[in-house]
Amino acid sequence: MNISFDNKEKISGVLTIVIEEADYQDEVKKQLNDYRKRANIPGFRPGMAPMGLIKKQVGPSVKVDAINKLVGNKIYEYIREEKINMLGEPMPHEGEAPVDLDQPAPYTLKFDIAVAPEMDVKLTKKDKVAYYDIQVDEKMVNDQIDAYASRGGKYEKVDSYKEGDMLKGDVRELNADGSTKEGGIEVSEAVMLPGYMKDDKQKKLFAKCKPGDIITFNPKKAFGSDVETSSLLKITKEEAKDIEADFSYQVLEITRYQKHAIDQELFDQTFGEGTVKSEDEFKAKIEANLKEQLAMNAEYRFLADVRAYVEKKLGKVEYADAIMKRIMLANNKDKDMDYVEKNYETSIKELTWHLAKNQLLEQCQIKIEDADVKEVAKEMTRMQFAQYGMANIPEEYIDNYAEEMLKKPEQVEQFVNQAADRKLMKALKDVVTITEKKISFEDFNKLEN
Repeated sequence: MNISFDNKEKISGVLTIVIEEADYQDEVKKQLNDYRKRANIPGFRPGMAPMGLIKKQVGPSVKVDAINKLVGNKIYEYIREEKINMLGEPMPHEGEAPVDLDQPAPYTLKFDIAVAPEMDVKLTKKDKVAYYDIQVDEKMVNDQIDAYASRGGKYEKVDSYKEGDMLKGDVRELNADGSTKEGGIEVSEAVMLPGYMKDDKQKKLFAKCKPGDIITFNPKKAFGSDVETSSLLKITKEEAKDIEADFSYQVLEITRYQKHAIDQELFDQTFGEGTVKSEDEFKAKIEANLKEQLAMNAEYRFLADVRAYVEKKLGKVEYADAIMKRIMLANNKDKDMDYVEKNYETSIKELTWHLAKNQLLEQCQIKIEDADVKEVAKEMTRMQFAQYGMANIPEEYIDNYAEEMLKKPEQVEQFVNQAADRKLMKALKDVVTITEKKISFEDFNKLEN
């Protein structure tokens, strides 16, 4: 076997591999013998069929499989040994006729190889990057307190309605003259939120109503939706399409959502029993948490600014576009060339940053350990629980949940990238010159991406 690589173009090359019969014949014999042992051919005992018959049945396909396996292994072995920074997969050489494996060896196979462009991404103290110190203000703290109070609140009975309240009452279909329709639609203890009605006139009918009041309204006009009408009247959407009648609504109960008082019970619900014991401690804890969250925002913004700085420093990076587009098309088998053309520039931009980031990781001597990936998974778990208002989950549950997420390969890849980003963010602060800028959260969100 002979392998060579013509790399005159630097960012691409043609790899040529010449296969002799001696290179694959032992593997073919082995596979044929294995097949013969397992073959169940009528007229012959298992494992006793003539080899000539076996070769006639499966010989060509076994030969193709053996050559494909050999070529694949040898190509990647050569790429590794020669330290060729290949992008994507080897593609059949464009314009080359397919090799006829029915003919006797030798076989000459050629492949187009895309090679990563040479880049110098090294950063030093001469490189300046902004770092935003996002300030926590009183409004942010109060908004967070209000959010916790809202989340911990509950509905309480009140004596009269105001917008936003929830009603419970009996619904009855009416005749044209306003009398209750015999055999008409009736729903007991139907729950309704007049504040969500689309029609203002219908909404006003419920203004300042009290338990015991009977209100005549039109569901179709009120909601303007067959879905909401069917939900209120407990009928199908198809039946709701034909509903035009007025209905009576006898108010049985009015409840209003009341935010939780800023008290010890709320403190315990939010941060765990006894963690904070006063409103001042509650505010201080919230402020500390917000600072931690905003620091994470600042970190990712810092890395985004590093990326923009590096991309500007690199300028236009040349790739073997024709080969890269073929690779992209091969990796998206359900797409066509129009998709490749529309998404190629974005894909190349992401690839350029991926290559640059790998160089920065190498410069900073960063290695991603299993513990780094596990910690990211645990943090993601905590964030998911926090979205549901669950702030003090035992570490055992966090650990178990994270382990389950790490069983999914697509999530592991995501966690590895996040772990790399975090370690790189931290390391680069000591590599480049940071220009720190204090900024409000509002102004931070206005920064261009």
